Amino acid sequence: MESRVVLIGKPDCHLCENARLIIAKVCEELGETWSELSILEDAQLADQYFESIPVTMIDGKIHDKWRVDEARLRTALSKKTK
Repeated sequence: MESRVVLIGKPDCHLCENARLIIAKVCEELGETWSELSILEDAQLADQYFESIPVTMIDGKIHDKWRVDEARLRTALSKKTK
């Protein structure tokens, strides 16, 4: 089963760490799945998103770049599950 939310980032990135914490919290509260992809392990992702990480995807579409807004993420996930 694919995750509804995907975080594209890399290790040792403070913005990615903040995004990771927010995504984990919101997904746990809403019972949603999430996963993470590293630009260091995928050259195509690195080419596409290097300047934008962290990137948050919901259902395969870009939701946020650089920062994750907790309320905005919660709202987006809540709307799509209704």
